[in-house]
This record gives sequence, C-alpha cells and structure tokens, in this order.
Amino acid sequence: MTLRVLTWNLMHGRSLPGAGRDLFDDFADAIEAWEWDVALLQEAPPWWPAPLAQRTGAQPLSVLTSRNFGRPLRQALAVRWPDLMRSGGGGANAILVRGREVLEHRRLRLTWWPERRWMHAVRLAAGCGWVGNLHATAHHERRARDEARAAEAALLDWAAGEPVVLGGDFNVRGLGLEQLVPVASLDVDYVFAAAGWRAGGSAVVPERGTLSDHAPLVVTLA
Repeated sequence: MTLRVLTWNLMHGRSLPGAGRDLFDDFADAIEAWEWDVALLQEAPPWWPAPLAQRTGAQPLSVLTSRNFGRPLRQALAVRWPDLMRSGGGGANAILVRGREVLEHRRLRLTWWPERRWMHAVRLAAGCGWVGNLHATAHHERRARDEARAAEAALLDWAAGEPVVLGGDFNVRGLGLEQLVPVASLDVDYVFAAAGWRAGGSAVVPERGTLSDHAPLVVTLA
C-alpha cells in the first residue's frame, strides 16, 4: 500500500513576480497534472477548495484561517487585484483527497493571535490512517515549534496507533518532532510520518513555474 502526499503553500493564489490577474486556472492545472492521493494546501483563497476539488477529481475538506470577515467583498477585490490584496483576501487551509475514502475530519485550533492557526486532519479508509495539514505561525520560531508539537500530540491521540502523516508549512527550519519522523522537507515545508509509514522513494519537487513563493513537495509513503 502506498500513499502519495503533496504539500504546497499557495501564497493566496499569487505568483512571483505578480501576474496582475486571477491565477486559479494556473494553480488548478498544475495540481490536476501532478500525481498525488492527498494534497495538503496552505494559504489557499477560501473560495478555492471546492472548485479545485472539482477540477482534480478530489474531495475537499478545509478550515478558514484569518481575514475572512466580510468575505464576499474581500473575494471580489482579491479576484480583481490579487497582488494588491495579498493575504487581505482571506485564507484557508485545505486537504484534497483523491481516490481514497474519507472516514472522518477533525480540526484543532492552535492559536487565535496574531493569526488563527489550525491543524486539521482526515482519517482515510483501507488502513491509511490519519493525514494532517498544518500552517504554523510565521516570524516567531518558538510559537511555530510549539504549534508543531501540539499538532503532533493531537494527531497521535486521534490516531490511537493508526498510521499518521503530518505535513504543511511549519515556518521553521531544522524542525524535529518527538515521535514523527521527517520523510521529506524543503526549506520550511515538511512531511512527517509514523506508525509504519516510510518514504517509498525520493521526494519530488514538481515544476510550478512562477506560482507561489513556496515550491510544491510530493512524497510517496509505503
């Protein structure tokens, strides 16, 4: 049994340099073309998870993060001027599941301030266990490490011995956790695993052109 996990911070649907236009189709085309079973997305525009799932043949599960008050107006402005609005368009973290049955979805709020940070996770059928998605606090290493440890503890508690995967943007370099083993990493983006999962090959960094300031990372677990 294998599980291909993609993690990618979408930078609120923007590119570097800025494209000056809505990039949903560009991101959707890229994500659709890559091989994955579970996609862990951070800094997604909150109106993207459902149409991304439709384009990629996946099931979406998401949690809203920060700056979502007055979302219809924020969305309208962010679609028209994404490089001007940046994170002001609102945010969400999303898990897309393709070709696997989702048995459960849970969320853990890690902090309210300075921004709401969440870990959310899905329990998959066929013995695949739990897969969690985290976007930790930026520009504050101690908080980011504390949030990573809290996410690890909660996910292991939920799993109760089942296989566990935790990925995302941890906003800290050189991160180690007590019980989860890093199976892939790139700068501040990681995939950790435990309870039987191991890397089934080298991690892959798919070509994404100028999309986002983070590179996508795909690892196959076996």
